[in-house]
Amino acid sequence: MNSRDLSQYFKSIIDQDRCAVVICNLAHEIIYMNPAAVERYAKRGGAALVGQSLLDCHNGQSAELIRKVTAWFGESTEHNIVHTFYNEKENKDGYMVALRDETGTLTGYYEKHEYRDVDKSAFYEF
Repeated sequence: MNSRDLSQYFKSIIDQDRCAVVICNLAHEIIYMNPAAVERYAKRGGAALVGQSLLDCHNGQSAELIRKVTAWFGESTEHNIVHTFYNEKENKDGYMVALRDETGTLTGYYEKHEYRDVDKSAFYEF
């Protein structure tokens, strides 16, 4: 199976994630939002944000930090993830993660939220 055949699986992984995932190209355009992100950002436009600039969704200081992180990603193939915030109210961390092609060239990035709450559901509960 080649990497093109895997794309449907990768999309499914992102779509099933309960955390918001927003994928951007290097022009900072939102190119994909998983269902959790569409729901989370519904008041800001939800799916209509796809094609818009991520920088327009942030204040000036945050937009500048996003540009700095993206530049840092471009400096080395070893620069791939940055912890960008912790939200105490929601008990979650935010990250920016580099996206690279097969050669290691930076092609974009994504924003990922991870909640720290312990999952108390029963194991293998259907």
